[in-house]
Amino acid sequence: MEVLPLTPINIPVSSLAAVHRETSWISNPENAPGSTVDEFEGETIFDSLPPLFRGHPEIHLRNGVINASRKVASNVLDAEKAFFVADLTQVYLQHQRWLRCLPEIEPHYAVKCNPDPYVLRLLASLGAGFDCASNGEITQVLSIGGVDPGRIIFANPCKATSFIRGAAKAGVDKMTFDNADELHKIARVHPTAKLIIRILADDSKSICRFGIKFGAPLEVVPTLLSKAKELNLDIIGVSFHVGSGCYDPTIYEDAIRRARDAFDMGQRAGYQFSVLDVGGGFEDARLEAAAAVINRAINQYFPDREGITLVAEPGRFYVSRAFSLATNIIARRAPMTEDGNNITISNGDQATVMYYINEGVYGAFNCIMFDHQTVEPYVLSMNGSFHVAASEPVSASSVWGPTCDSIDRVCNSVQLPSALQVGDWLGFSNMGAYTICAASRFNGFQLSDVIYTTSKGGEEAREALRNFAVEGHGH
Repeated sequence: MEVLPLTPINIPVSSLAAVHRETSWISNPENAPGSTVDEFEGETIFDSLPPLFRGHPEIHLRNGVINASRKVASNVLDAEKAFFVADLTQVYLQHQRWLRCLPEIEPHYAVKCNPDPYVLRLLASLGAGFDCASNGEITQVLSIGGVDPGRIIFANPCKATSFIRGAAKAGVDKMTFDNADELHKIARVHPTAKLIIRILADDSKSICRFGIKFGAPLEVVPTLLSKAKELNLDIIGVSFHVGSGCYDPTIYEDAIRRARDAFDMGQRAGYQFSVLDVGGGFEDARLEAAAAVINRAINQYFPDREGITLVAEPGRFYVSRAFSLATNIIARRAPMTEDGNNITISNGDQATVMYYINEGVYGAFNCIMFDHQTVEPYVLSMNGSFHVAASEPVSASSVWGPTCDSIDRVCNSVQLPSALQVGDWLGFSNMGAYTICAASRFNGFQLSDVIYTTSKGGEEAREALRNFAVEGHGH
């Protein structure tokens, strides 16, 4: 990875002049620039949540580093703690993009992807629905206020009986199933549920495949429909999931064709389906391509859509790019000379220097283990400066998490400046999907905090949140 200077951002010079100064404020914190996160005017919209700042995420990443250096100078425990910066403008813009590309399809945000309280409140204020996988997620969404239970799909085909009972008590009727045992459970504890049969889709073109665990093959659908009739259960539609992180959107065409077959089977069984759920798998970079395939396939297989509601379960599409992570280099291992000095050896792509940071695969980088993600670090600060010259020598390096487990490796081999030292900071972009939600406290390490901001064009997002709060929700 070529290390380049930080990309310029369009922010008033008065706000950033001090932050950009080439002063060694880490070793001399009394020289730290005066503009810090604490001094930006944060707006408290919800009593229970942190303030919402303004400005590009890079401002708050850099100011977070400055604040950490001051805490280090004051001997504050865990002063160099890693932290996220969340840009809610990005979430808002993704929602608008969804409405432009797939105007007929109601998004139901997959809470499992990132149940961040600000994200949930923003999407609720924008009228989105929610895909919940557990009783806990249902409770979290409904506790916000302002979300009708009808906007929730309990989209877990295999649920605990007590969870089904809990959904009934909460007024959540829409839920998925893919097997006969699930039908018997639902008939016992939630007989008025509105069921959606999840059919098996080809998920071979996705990073995370679900077909091995969920989805009824088309050949067993008639039997399941017959059993539902026997149990006097109401089936209202069909869903599928092509897998998380779909890298070939053409696969949606085949899934929608299968859904058409399932609709026809439903009609023959005496049902009149009214919901088509095209699931998740939506990638940020491929939304337009996926939308073109989906819109074309729906027009082909569902030309008459009167009385049919189209929904989807996007997750990572909304939040992946909205979250950035700042991590501190807490330790370093490198070859040494006989006199005890570190040396840097260039050995192609084979890592010779090991950097240890204060986030790892048991924390925010669990996405590497569970979501098959590859992360790319960049230098946030080095030797008290936020600027890294393009001419700065680099060497192959590995990046490791803070735990005592040897599987806690973040990057196998990346090109990083040879001059990086303990106390410098590495940044990571696109850290919003399947990161915070699955982080643990293994080895006693704490979860990373989040700083919230809205960047340029974010006034609409702030206004939506304010109106939501004024209506009495989200506190």
